[in-house]
Amino acid sequence: MTALAGIVNVTHDSFSDGGRFVTTDAAIAQGEKLLADGADWLDIGAESSNPKGQAVSAVEERERLLPVVRHFVGQGAKVSVDTYKPEVMTAVLREGVAMVNDVNALRAQGAVEAVAASNAQVVLMFARNAGPRAEVKEQPHARLMNDMVAFFSERLAVLERAGVKKERVLLDPGMGFFLGATPEPSLFVLKHLSQLKLLGCRLYVCTSRKSFIGAVLGGRPPLERGVGTVASELWAAQAGADVVRTHDVKAVREALTVWRAIERAR
Repeated sequence: MTALAGIVNVTHDSFSDGGRFVTTDAAIAQGEKLLADGADWLDIGAESSNPKGQAVSAVEERERLLPVVRHFVGQGAKVSVDTYKPEVMTAVLREGVAMVNDVNALRAQGAVEAVAASNAQVVLMFARNAGPRAEVKEQPHARLMNDMVAFFSERLAVLERAGVKKERVLLDPGMGFFLGATPEPSLFVLKHLSQLKLLGCRLYVCTSRKSFIGAVLGGRPPLERGVGTVASELWAAQAGADVVRTHDVKAVREALTVWRAIERAR
């Protein structure tokens, strides 16, 4: 059964819900709602990776994250933290976070060592941008799966040498502006998602409210991409996604429940 990671953005500028959950109380209330809706994980982030996102210092990121992380770890929830900064990784791992979700695939100096010193799982994300934020740039996609496999193979070799086994690693193909400004790269990757299973790792997919869904639907803004999002998440699940990261846990949980009921029907 595909696991669901509910998104908690403790940010001012996330593309979909920036500012709604930036206070500790609001972030905790959102996390509690996502758990009640059926989330298996909470993925908590304090710096936006969208093209217009602002840089956040490690100090501020920790200040936003730690009260929320402590609350949910303390009640036994499975918590993932979305960060690319090694010092933030170290701080949240000390608090008992069970997963690090890095849009930079542990390429920052010290990031591999921070994760290797723990037992936590780690998400490596593929992206075509050079830094921690997506770029609005048109990109070809004919060789995209080959490029992605080569990238993940290199990162897995680095982690293996550091003592991080494949069993701890999930691969995120990136979506939306991380792959290109037009819908085609994201649609192409979703269509060929099962190819990444050949690398021997679990898959972690986030299409939630992404730009390509809005484009396919004729220019819908983020909060009007719900049905399109669920369609893409069901596709990802049937293609082998082990974890789907989403804003709308309840909708995806119900869609997957009906899907599985149909599969089990005699």
